Amino acid sequence: MKGTIYFTLLLGLLVTDLANAQSVRKSQKGTVSQQIAQTMISIEYHRPVARGRVLFGDEGIVNYDKVWMPGANEATTIEFSEDVSINGSELKKGKYSVWTIPGETEWTVIFSNQWDAWHSRYPEGEDELRITAIPEEGVHMEVLAFYFPEVTEDSAILRFHWGSTVIPLVIRL
Repeated sequence: MKGTIYFTLLLGLLVTDLANAQSVRKSQKGTVSQQIAQTMISIEYHRPVARGRVLFGDEGIVNYDKVWMPGANEATTIEFSEDVSINGSELKKGKYSVWTIPGETEWTVIFSNQWDAWHSRYPEGEDELRITAIPEEGVHMEVLAFYFPEVTEDSAILRFHWGSTVIPLVIRL
């Protein structure tokens, strides 16, 4: 009887561990925040992995000239505690989902009012702002990353980077 109870408990623990291991997403959640003066910027996203795949273009997993959300799972969100300017265009404080339309020579970056969205369902008609960004070539980044390589007292550069593609956004207060 005692042996059966121990076996049942052990089996239960193994099944629980296996279930937890299977629930780990391939695209892990990431967050990054940056304060510029009194303004806080926070980004939440899931980080897809390149895994040797061609990422962008006609042969890639992300097609040119079609809406793509930079991330996986739930939509990538960005939140501003104060009004800002991004690449010269005004954006009110608030929380937005981030979408893009990749192109060979320029990308459209979209900030949508519908921040609570799934990554594959672009919320048509909910755009707060669309801007243009010029992609840059960078070193290979295996896992999608958002980061702030430059910060001053009234501005910052936000980059999102996957594979060798880097999209810079200039944020000013």
